Amino acid sequence: MSDATKYLETVKQFIVDNFLFGDGAKLADDTPLFEKGIIDSTGVLELVAFIEDNFNVTVTDEELVQDNFSSLSAIEKFLQSKNKKAS
Repeated sequence: MSDATKYLETVKQFIVDNFLFGDGAKLADDTPLFEKGIIDSTGVLELVAFIEDNFNVTVTDEELVQDNFSSLSAIEKFLQSKNKKAS
């Protein structure tokens, strides 16, 4: 399993379990998480804490923008860029 796949599946499972109450049927990689009301401002903080704990990254204040967390695809891209910077 590639890092990208690991990121995507792990984050998707967290969102399904914590924000969609186990119903991930309508959650696609490009589903807009904010526009669909899946995640709100408090949810972002929970998601960031989960990402930091599980992927050994630190999300800076400057990175805490909607573009980085707007969809599963955006989160995956963000995590890949963090991973490249750390390498």
